[in-house]
Amino acid sequence: QVQLVESGGGLVEAGGSLRLSCAASGRTFSSYGMGWFRQGLGKEREFVAAITWSTSTTYYADSVKGRFTISRDNVKNTVYLQMNSLKPEDTAVYYCAARYHGWGYAVRNYDYWGQGTQVTVSS
Repeated sequence: QVQLVESGGGLVEAGGSLRLSCAASGRTFSSYGMGWFRQGLGKEREFVAAITWSTSTTYYADSVKGRFTISRDNVKNTVYLQMNSLKPEDTAVYYCAARYHGWGYAVRNYDYWGQGTQVTVSS
C-alpha cells in the first residue's frame, strides 16, 4: 500500500512557475513508476508526465513538453513536477499516481492516487 500526498499548488500568473511535490509513504518507493495527471473543470483526467521506477526515464504529454519536468528523489520518497511558462490552459487539479513496477499514459495504469492539488493560472 502506498499513500500519496501532493503539495505546491496555487495561483500564478501566466508565464510563471510552480513546483509540485508528491510525498509517498512506504519503504519501496523506488519500485514504483510515478505519474502526474491533471483534471480541468468539466474535463476528463489527462496524462501530464511520468517517470519510470527502474531507469527514471521520463515521458511527457505534448502539451507540456519543454515546459514541465518530472523528477524523483528516492531518498526523500518524493516525486516532483517543475512547471515553467505556465499558461491559463494549465489550470487544473493535479494528481500524482503510482504503480508498482510499472507506469503508463492512462489513468487505468496506476493503482494509487493522491488527493490532488489545485493549480490556477491567471491570464
